[in-house]
Amino acid sequence: MTTKPLTFPPGFLWGTASASHQVEGNNSNNQWWAFEQQPGAIWHGDKSGLACDWWANAEADFDRMAGLGLNAHRLSLEWSRIEPEPGRFDHAAIDRYREMLDALRQRGMTPLVTLHHFTEPLWFTRMGGWENGASVAFFRRYVDFATRALGDLCDFWTTINEPLVLIAQGWFLGNWPPRKQNFPLAMRVMRHLLFAHAEAYHAIHAHQPGAKVGYAKHVRLTQGLRPSSRLDRYAAGLRRWLFEHIWVAATDDGWLRPPLSLTRRDPRLAKTIDFFGLNYYTRDHLSFTLNPAFLFGKPEYLPNAEHSDSGRDGPFSQYDPEGLYQVCQEVRRFRPDLPIYITENGLPDRDDEQRPRWLVAHLAALQRAIASGCDVRGYFHWTLADNFEWAEGWGLRFGLFEMDPATQVRTARPSAGVYAAIAQANGIPDSLLNQYLAQESL
Repeated sequence: MTTKPLTFPPGFLWGTASASHQVEGNNSNNQWWAFEQQPGAIWHGDKSGLACDWWANAEADFDRMAGLGLNAHRLSLEWSRIEPEPGRFDHAAIDRYREMLDALRQRGMTPLVTLHHFTEPLWFTRMGGWENGASVAFFRRYVDFATRALGDLCDFWTTINEPLVLIAQGWFLGNWPPRKQNFPLAMRVMRHLLFAHAEAYHAIHAHQPGAKVGYAKHVRLTQGLRPSSRLDRYAAGLRRWLFEHIWVAATDDGWLRPPLSLTRRDPRLAKTIDFFGLNYYTRDHLSFTLNPAFLFGKPEYLPNAEHSDSGRDGPFSQYDPEGLYQVCQEVRRFRPDLPIYITENGLPDRDDEQRPRWLVAHLAALQRAIASGCDVRGYFHWTLADNFEWAEGWGLRFGLFEMDPATQVRTARPSAGVYAAIAQANGIPDSLLNQYLAQESL
């Protein structure tokens, strides 16, 4: 079988993505480090520890990125390093981040910098964290300092990574710090995070008018298990409304929709995205339940579907590259003028048996979305090397490179070569299409 090579637009960004706590090591001044010390908090009792040793040696992994032919990387700043105490900024930490950003640029890679990726300083947590209305001003103070200090090396920012994942895990399910299950508190936190994003957006543009500023939004394309069931469809719709639609809409038109508010509009929120950062892994299925703790939707796994490696709560993701195409179309319908970057996409696959095919299939779906008119400008694979996966610890392996946390030794998986071939060709060579997708419809 011969297929037509699938090409991507000139200047397309090919990168990987990371988060400070998952790679830097010894981030002992944030709430996640404290959480890791609690018995049973992390799968297998794992600790982040040295993580991937980036605080000392990120440049070695930057060399690996360059060796794959990548031209971008998404990384985050660790707030607890930059502002270890309220109002006191650590210039040595900023200097290290300057070294990292400069090292990426020297290797021909565009940095995309995330300002909040699930972690915050212990002092912030002790003052009530995101439940405290003052959190918005605290965040703006940090963002203003950090972006002024680094603005000559980066003009491409995401304010907050997956804000609704943070809320769901911390205030709905109680799996992550602060381990609460309180719907009114969750809505308060969402309001504060929305305004924190908006304040960060305006702070960056105040001294960097030409900057590109957005957020990284996790979208899971939740749908009812039984399409014919109105109750299943209701449960899925409610989940998407709460965890996707009201956030995205507020950053477009400024309206706080129910249950955040019935009548409130704040112009500070309106048009506070210059691009849409899309994190896509899978599609979810729900069946209706009367249990409000599940928001009336019980997660279901399709029995014949292909799933990636499982965490302690079941399969992490279902094979569904078509979902990436659909989400891009949703963004296009929402705001046709808004550029899209895939800020995360990947799967846990320790033996790398699935990742090469999943990678090719998702990128083929993405190319099809671009061909249909979606303005997608970059793709950041999660992730370069195995890292500390939050409450799953070292139990899920997302890396193009296998990494042994004890020795720090990296070993390229076959998928690293697949991704390198795609990035270097700025397209999917027909040899890869024939090898991995010959039996699938493109």
